[in-house]
Amino acid sequence: MSTTVSEELTARINALGGDVVKTFVLDTNVLLHDPQALFKFKDNDIVIPILVIEEIDRFKKELSELGRNARQFSRYMDQLRCSGSLATGVILPGGGKLVVDLCQDPVPLGGLIDDSIDNRIIKVAVSLGNKRPERPVVFISKDTNVRIKADAYGLLTVDYDDVKLRPDELYTGSVEQQVPGEQIDRLYSQGELEPSGAPLHPNEFLLLRNQDRPNNTALGRYHAGRKRIVPVKKYRDGVWSLQPRNKEQVFAIDLLLDDDLKLVTLVGKAGTGKTLLAIAAGLHKVEEGRYHRLVVSRPIFPLGRDIGYLPGDIDEKLTPWMKPIYDNVEYLMGLRREGASGRKGTGRGYEELISQGLIEIEPLTYIRGRSLPNQYLVVDEAQNLTPHEIKTIITRAGENTKVVLTGDSQQIDNPYVDATNNGLTYVVERFKDEAISGHISLVKGERSELAELAANLL
Repeated sequence: MSTTVSEELTARINALGGDVVKTFVLDTNVLLHDPQALFKFKDNDIVIPILVIEEIDRFKKELSELGRNARQFSRYMDQLRCSGSLATGVILPGGGKLVVDLCQDPVPLGGLIDDSIDNRIIKVAVSLGNKRPERPVVFISKDTNVRIKADAYGLLTVDYDDVKLRPDELYTGSVEQQVPGEQIDRLYSQGELEPSGAPLHPNEFLLLRNQDRPNNTALGRYHAGRKRIVPVKKYRDGVWSLQPRNKEQVFAIDLLLDDDLKLVTLVGKAGTGKTLLAIAAGLHKVEEGRYHRLVVSRPIFPLGRDIGYLPGDIDEKLTPWMKPIYDNVEYLMGLRREGASGRKGTGRGYEELISQGLIEIEPLTYIRGRSLPNQYLVVDEAQNLTPHEIKTIITRAGENTKVVLTGDSQQIDNPYVDATNNGLTYVVERFKDEAISGHISLVKGERSELAELAANLL
């Protein structure tokens, strides 16, 4: 099995015998999720019911990722048919055989009250198992109800995912260690400390706590190049007049202002300050001249029922979607004016920064094909993106561009991803061992007492 297939699938199929040739029946949603699934089962056989091809054909004209995946699947199939007959089977590049089942001999299954496409695909899988009982048949689908029905008819049925993590397994970016007091003193006196205990990821943060005096602590970050723990920088003046309120926010600022890091991910519940910190750090760096512009973007997904088309030109249409970003910029502008004058001032707010070319706010819809050099790119609500969309965004980064992804995997509006397979989770896990990236999970809400209670209780 390929290592990119979920652990659940790998473990259950290996139990059938590693040397036994198996038959995999793939549901439509698997191929729309990952067209390359055709090539991820090594020397086993793959069966695609003709009904699946019919379903995929309905998506080929869409401009969404589903449409792109449908077209890619069709291209793969067209290339494979040139090497033989899909009806009798063609040999796949990694071994094994691909067959398109014409669904001509479905077995009758009592209990299925209709002849829907899902039920007919299940019948194909059951029929294959009956014809060759010596060869295990594995039905793979991302549809929960289809898996339940297939399992009820005795099929080995599993989900398909490139990454399958429970939210509590997600890399947090920080650990706490109990250490002797002299190690804390050495960290500050010598500016570095040799790590001890479990191996650390690059740019992983540590809360070092004196084992004899628990209130004596130090904050450090693991420097992979030096193989040493270094002290976390202190930003006494804050970032764009914004002061961190907890240690996770201190960690986040340390990542956001580090020019050696080209990718930063911030994950946390509502009100933890993810977006605010990212925008403040971006404005700070642009003001320093380190980057030409701060670009802030977010996917367009409504909360609840959509209200339909919006009138006006593109800027007027985008205003409701980008309002959360404008609110954060306005708040930071208020802090800056208040810090300078000692009282709350008034002004043009974010329009001021846009007119000066310091900040650009746009939807992700138009990012494909662009190249973004010398930019500080913040992508908000990244948990609503698929792994493919995240890849598209990060590969837009040109020379001297920093990408910051923020989001909360518990607040997903995209119906095609969940807390375990969204693009933000995917990036956190794939990049946690890379020296040019950093991650921190923010825990404590700082928006208000009410917001914090709501995030915890509801």
